[in-house]
Amino acid sequence: MIETLDHIIIAVEDLNQATKDYELLLGQSPVWMGEHKAYGTANSLFNFENTYLELLAAKGEGFGADVINHILSESGEGLSGFVLSTKDAHKAFSALTNAGYSLGEPADGEGINHKDSQTRKWKNLFLPPELTRGIFAFLIEHVEGSLEMPSFKEDSIHKLDHLVINTNDADGFIKIYKEIYGIRLALDKVIDAWNKRMLFFRLNKTTIEVIEEKDASPSVDKLWGLAWSVKNLNQTHTRLKKAGVDISEIKPGIKENTKVATVKSHTHNVPTLLIEHIS
Repeated sequence: MIETLDHIIIAVEDLNQATKDYELLLGQSPVWMGEHKAYGTANSLFNFENTYLELLAAKGEGFGADVINHILSESGEGLSGFVLSTKDAHKAFSALTNAGYSLGEPADGEGINHKDSQTRKWKNLFLPPELTRGIFAFLIEHVEGSLEMPSFKEDSIHKLDHLVINTNDADGFIKIYKEIYGIRLALDKVIDAWNKRMLFFRLNKTTIEVIEEKDASPSVDKLWGLAWSVKNLNQTHTRLKKAGVDISEIKPGIKENTKVATVKSHTHNVPTLLIEHIS
């Protein structure tokens, strides 16, 4: 059913300021700046080798504006959602309704890039709360148009390494993401040093990392943070320090043959790690 982790959403109050901050952090300009007039939102998109990042702000009135305003009032700016792609939204709708879930039919979406007037069209399939479990998430089928792929420099971010999600119910998460969505579960183990269970789901050369802290509450999942892959962490670190970004010193990563640094500013409340895989 699911093809890729299509994109990540960060809710922001001031789209212009957030765009400037992420342009500095990522080392690239947005490939798209547009609006969803039917939803009451505006966005900036940054494209990568395996997914894209959407900065999303309320602009006007509509379903999208209501969602963003609710997120901002409840928890402020930050990582607020993700979108999974499917080849056929209507087929996915039939599969989920046949499995007993109640959801609306796919809705048409359209956006116009203010940079060059290019149009993109898609179909959104909004998921029921039994599947999202507290996360703003939906399925998308791209119908027309595409995003420009930027040229990546040695000191820029070129792909998403992993998305981190916290849960109190790993077994329920597996049922949804493996059994219903069909995403490959690559790892399921207890990390003794943390006394926590960890899941790795892999698709389109990135990882959804799930960390379980079990409790007696109803099943709930929460987006936590992002780890971005860079080609040369030393150069990226130098560029960001010179630009005034608060970033930790470089240190060896938990995973063998990696080195990492934590970004502490310009992220709009998204815990952010930079990682270089050393060949």
